[in-house]
Amino acid sequence: MIRTVLTELGIFLIPFAVYALFLAATRSGLFARSSWPVAIVARLALAALALVIAGLIGLAHFSGAPPDSTYVPAHIENGKLVPGVEK
Repeated sequence: MIRTVLTELGIFLIPFAVYALFLAATRSGLFARSSWPVAIVARLALAALALVIAGLIGLAHFSGAPPDSTYVPAHIENGKLVPGVEK
């Protein structure tokens, strides 16, 4: 679960990192307050939210077991641990 959260957090930070790289490349004062106006930050936040939503939809669509599958939990057979599987 922590990997999923960190992945989505990283995806959220991508637009801000790209803008910071743009500011650094143009030497516009990366840490200057005037380089981060509210309108730009709001647009970056909206783009970040769109990326996170797309990532969550992609995660839900392309991962996990197929529909109508049955999970058989891990169990012991002949003294050996058999991992859980989707059937």
